Amino acid sequence: MDLPHLLERARTSNLHRWLLNAGLRWSIPFNRPHGFRVVPLADGGLRVDVPYKRANRNHIRGIHACCLATAAELCSGLALIGRLDPRRYRIIMGALQVEYHWQAKARAHAVFQVPGDAWKAEVLEPLQREGRAVFTAVVLLHDARGNHLATGRIHWQIKAWEQVRTRR
Repeated sequence: MDLPHLLERARTSNLHRWLLNAGLRWSIPFNRPHGFRVVPLADGGLRVDVPYKRANRNHIRGIHACCLATAAELCSGLALIGRLDPRRYRIIMGALQVEYHWQAKARAHAVFQVPGDAWKAEVLEPLQREGRAVFTAVVLLHDARGNHLATGRIHWQIKAWEQVRTRR
């Protein structure tokens, strides 16, 4: 699956948006029970819709904190993949911090837009100089009623595949 191309096509095509979501359900089985729906936004951002359903709820009938954190991770990670070629760069989460503000008692969504000004200084230039970069994505999560549920900060490690070492 050519994810960057599919993300771009899904911005303007319902068919490609359906193909994107079907492909993500198949390729990321961990997220399948959540029923996330990815919506690429026209301005280049990304939204992940989180349904208010039993599989996503905790013992007090709110959307589980880990479900919201997973939506924030998926949202920012896909947005980064849309900007960088995954065949050239490995994108891996280094840290995840979520600050919760409001209990989610309705469907929710995570939104992330790659900031154009910080992108060049924090990612593109270090990648050209050193072959690696660290980028912190700030993802806002809201519910259908407009309540600010949480703010996620996902620290992504981006590295050229030539520099990736998996064995000691």
